Amino acid sequence: MSIALAYTVAGQASELEQLIQGCIRNERSAQEKLYRLFYPKMMALVRRYIDHDEQAEEVLNNGYLRAFQKIKQYNFQGSFEGWIRKIIFHAVADYVKQNAKYSNQIVLVEKDELIQTDHADKLYYDQLVKLIQCLPDATRTVFNMYVMEGFTHREIGNILGISEGTSKWHLSEGRKILKEKIEKLELNIK
Repeated sequence: MSIALAYTVAGQASELEQLIQGCIRNERSAQEKLYRLFYPKMMALVRRYIDHDEQAEEVLNNGYLRAFQKIKQYNFQGSFEGWIRKIIFHAVADYVKQNAKYSNQIVLVEKDELIQTDHADKLYYDQLVKLIQCLPDATRTVFNMYVMEGFTHREIGNILGISEGTSKWHLSEGRKILKEKIEKLELNIK
């Protein structure tokens, strides 16, 4: 089933809208189809922040549970994928807040040194994701929220309950660690 489901005939609901209506009626088969439809994209979102399979699956399922509980609030305006993505992201943020230990730190934000572009250009996306997953939990979370999701430091601070300065420090630290890891790789790809 394609995510780009559209109205087939004027006045008839699309397949996606029918699934959503089924979920509103609490139909298990509609919930399962909707779960499977968005699973790959939502799991990719969760895996950016949580690298352990069991924990990622648990967080994703908690996010879906929230979505099914709130699905009556979806008003068929805008992207359903965006709506569910926001709910899943909040489940991730709640997990990170509960499980990450943020310490009060003195924050010194340094200007990041550039990674030699020839090293970075040779990295494949999957390799880069693996490097990001090796970052310490708090740093990885801030890095993903800032770089991948486009949140500001103020928004990150509000979501995670940390200061803007701490968010900036984690981003700087993440970039520094990634720079070192990328430069250590012997990329002999031609």
